[in-house]
Amino acid sequence: MEYEPDAAGQESYILCADCGTVISSANGSGLCVGCLRNSVDITDGIPKESVVNFCKGCERFLSPPNTWVACQPESRELLAICLKKIAKPLLKVRLIDAQFIWTEPHSRRIKLKITIQKEVLANTVLQQTFVLTLVVQTGQCPACTRLAAKNTWKASVQVRQKVTHKRTFLFLEQLILKHNAHKDCTNINEKRDGLDFFYTERNNAIKMVEFLASVVPVRVKGSEQLISQDTHNGTANYKFTYSVEIVPICKDDLVCIPKNLARQWGNISQLTICSRVGNTLHLLDPLTLQQTDVTAPVYWRQPFESLAQTSDLVEFVVLDIEPTGVQRGRWVLADAQITRASGSGQAADADGMGDDGIYHVRTHLGAILQPGDTVLGYDLTHTNFNNDAFEGIDPHRIPHVILVKKTYPNRRKKNRPRNWKLKSIAKEAEEDTTVGRGALGRRGGVDQKNVERDYELFLRDLEEDKEMRAAVNLYRADDAQDMEDDDGDVAMGGQKGSGMRGGKRRGGAAAQAAAAMEVEDGNIADEDDDGTEEEDFPEIELDELLENFDDMAIEGEELN
Repeated sequence: MEYEPDAAGQESYILCADCGTVISSANGSGLCVGCLRNSVDITDGIPKESVVNFCKGCERFLSPPNTWVACQPESRELLAICLKKIAKPLLKVRLIDAQFIWTEPHSRRIKLKITIQKEVLANTVLQQTFVLTLVVQTGQCPACTRLAAKNTWKASVQVRQKVTHKRTFLFLEQLILKHNAHKDCTNINEKRDGLDFFYTERNNAIKMVEFLASVVPVRVKGSEQLISQDTHNGTANYKFTYSVEIVPICKDDLVCIPKNLARQWGNISQLTICSRVGNTLHLLDPLTLQQTDVTAPVYWRQPFESLAQTSDLVEFVVLDIEPTGVQRGRWVLADAQITRASGSGQAADADGMGDDGIYHVRTHLGAILQPGDTVLGYDLTHTNFNNDAFEGIDPHRIPHVILVKKTYPNRRKKNRPRNWKLKSIAKEAEEDTTVGRGALGRRGGVDQKNVERDYELFLRDLEEDKEMRAAVNLYRADDAQDMEDDDGDVAMGGQKGSGMRGGKRRGGAAAQAAAAMEVEDGNIADEDDDGTEEEDFPEIELDELLENFDDMAIEGEELN
């Protein structure tokens, strides 16, 4: 039966062909919505179940085709990944709505309520809702697979410095920790002359090389090794190695510049000391306060080595000092009378220095030295150097002593624990980090004895040099145990360093004794001294220290 529109133009109605329900005559199918759904299923061909891959190591989901994305539960990112599983069938319909249905978190099921529309007949659009169930399959992404396999890496950075100490690497370690430059590193190995950093991606290794070049003068060489090759599609798998060589000159080293270079660099004196090492070498003439900066490319064009290092420093006592009035920056030129400290070696000769063993020298430390102070310097009258540039200098232009820095022997011998500490990193990822191993073998490893000596000298450099101290993070020692623990060093993640030496744990007293151990140059001594403490000893203020929060766990390794 059909209802015709009346004279007023009202819409006409018809009866459903199946159930007889009154419907609009504009419905071209002649069926009501219920009967139309029974006869036509617009979800046909759309999967109702699928699988989504989840990495248990890094907690990321696989976004087709090969991208792993970190997603929060019921987030928009996770919803997009789930809809990609039925992306092709959804192209034939119109997606109206999609939302999550709550499921038990441990069920490994993700359910979506999806609403779609489709035009089934002329002027007839059908809307339908269905539930998509996705099973979460756990596994490992390629990055975590490489991490799980030992000694598997794609790129490595080999950092080397051909010197007899580890102070540069001790400082570099602290710079890496401060800037979190080690976050992508998978493993770190200690070598005789440096450290090896391993990465799963080549870009991460390049970032580390760029970071090292920004903080120290280096020379970089790259190489690659073919691992596998697919001749069908023309792809290959390579391992990349970057060799980073640090300039073998460190802070406070005595440097003899070749004559031709000295003329090019402002006609500076050939005998200089290295006042600071950044991304350039800062060389200072202590007799005239003339300075020059040497960049890495300029240095490697005609390299030269240190004439003497800090292990060759000798203690002197200042008898008298008189500033000359010449000043440049923080350096003040002064004339000083000095003599060897007791126990620092043979007495001075009478070769132009007086029969009483007194040296008359010019120094750049006029702003900080006072009569009675102890200062470290290089004694050039009792030293032979196998260096062509030094042998070419006129002997009358070579000073008897070059002073380098002030020292505090009386305060050092008190063996007072420090009120600050440094962060350190586990030596290797697969080792037990509860031991708190350092990257440079301070508790067992390559050249342990010398590294412990270098570490103590490094801590002293931090105390005495405010500019150097500002470049690293110092942490407040919360209790007496922290202050006694391995000369102020603790392991990352709030763990204390074990202080291992010879396979046994050092207690607080033993740690202090190790901090005051005697080294070859006589700068560290453990005998008692009745002398008064120096009033200008460089104490580190509390406002320079950071709180040691337990959640500040950092993953990586050490350098200087």
